[in-house]
Amino acid sequence: MILGRKYFSAPATALAKDLIGKLLCRRTPDGEVIRTRILETECYFGEEDTACHAHKGKTERTRPMYESGGITYVYICYGIHSLLNIVTGDEGHPEAVLIRGVESAIGPGRATKLLGITLADNALPLTEESGIWIEDDGSKPPKLERTARIGIDYASKRDRERKWRFVAK
Repeated sequence: MILGRKYFSAPATALAKDLIGKLLCRRTPDGEVIRTRILETECYFGEEDTACHAHKGKTERTRPMYESGGITYVYICYGIHSLLNIVTGDEGHPEAVLIRGVESAIGPGRATKLLGITLADNALPLTEESGIWIEDDGSKPPKLERTARIGIDYASKRDRERKWRFVAK
C-alpha cells in the first residue's frame, strides 16, 4: 500500500520511528522500480530544534520543510552528497525525517546514491507519478534502537541529547 498525504500529516516525532521497516521506492529513468527497506531515520522538528535546518527561519533552501507533509526535502551535504528527508506534519511548521539508511546502503549519502536521488528531486510529492514514494507492505515492524542524532555538534546540548534517531536492530 502506498502511503498518502494523510499518513505524512503526522508529526516527525512519530513518523521517524514509524518509517522504520517501510519501503522507500524509486522509479529509475529506464522505468525500473527499486524498493528498499528503511532501516535508519532521524527526526528534525521545527524552528525550536537547533539541529533543524529551519531553526533560523524560512529560506529558499528550507522552503519545502514549511509545506504540508508528503513531499521530499533534498539538500546537499558537504558539497557532495544529496540527502533525502521526508517532510511531515502541518503546513507552516518545518519538520522532516532524514532517511539515514536503507537495506544495502547505510548512511544518508549512500542511500540517495543507491536510489539515484539528487537535488533535482527536491520538493516532489511522495507519489508514484513523481518517481519517489513510500509503501507499507504489512511486514512486522523491526525492533528499534533509539539514540541521539548524529553529526549535529552545532546544536544546543538539549537538542544534541534528544533521542530522535531510530535504527532497526
